[in-house]
Amino acid sequence: MSGTSTLIHVSRGFSRGVIPFIMANSRIPSIQGLLAFETLARLRSVSNAGEELSVTPSAVSHRIRQLESQLGIKLFARGDFSLSTEGAAYLNRVREALAVLQQIPSRGSAAGTTRLRVAVTPTFSRQMLLPRLALFRHAYPEIELVLQVTIPMLNVTAEEADIELRFGTGPYVDRESLHLSSDEVTPVCSPEYLNEAGPLDEFATLDAVSRARLIRCPLEPWRTWFSANGITLDEPSGGSQFNDIGLVLDAAVAGFGVTLMRLRLGAAWLDSGRLIRLSPRSVPSPHHYFLCWKPGTLDRWECAAFVEWLKHALA
Repeated sequence: MSGTSTLIHVSRGFSRGVIPFIMANSRIPSIQGLLAFETLARLRSVSNAGEELSVTPSAVSHRIRQLESQLGIKLFARGDFSLSTEGAAYLNRVREALAVLQQIPSRGSAAGTTRLRVAVTPTFSRQMLLPRLALFRHAYPEIELVLQVTIPMLNVTAEEADIELRFGTGPYVDRESLHLSSDEVTPVCSPEYLNEAGPLDEFATLDAVSRARLIRCPLEPWRTWFSANGITLDEPSGGSQFNDIGLVLDAAVAGFGVTLMRLRLGAAWLDSGRLIRLSPRSVPSPHHYFLCWKPGTLDRWECAAFVEWLKHALA
């Protein structure tokens, strides 16, 4: 009888602590199952996941089946290990939980936050990234994002970064990478400059190009446009030159002449009427945007979350 009374006393005394924890604990999946799920979702290969976890591929499959059975949902939609809707939602929670377990008290940034350092090119960050970052902040409030400027093509950053945005032709032998975005280019100028220069015949003939002042930028060489239109000219060696795409477009607004504009990146300049297209035609740029990281970086949940988020945000 005394044992019973003691049990009742403990139950009442910890009704908001011990008992709910014991009840919840019976429904918490095993850490092995959660690790198998996160690893397989990231690597999308049972063999690679098994190698990373130091278990056999069949053990990975068994842990996934156990986890799905316990949760009562399908985590993967197809045989290529793409996530189901429920699996994608659950993956975010799993990565958050694993990140908390990895945190060491009194180290790093403020309690409850995880710092992520991303190196970005100037114009891309202003036009494509910053307008979308509020969505990332709301989705991952526990990630403290630090943006650093990198020099396009040279890939030089002032400080070490976890994830880098690189602009070029790729691939990069020292980094793992994800092709993030491609674009097309077309010649543009300000309305005032067009009135000054006169009709430029869709900028598709040698005569039209020869009559215009060409703004130079090593990030978007003129040979791309010349070659597509059969114009036999070398890359211009004189005239104004800028090494940033945003500065090039602003120079065109200021009447410096004609420049090649990336359509997605320069949409704001066109929409505002500051620049106008000289041709309805556009041609693929030889340069692309890549997200790059050192091997092993995506083992950190915050890095994997940012890469996955940006890939879908720009889709």
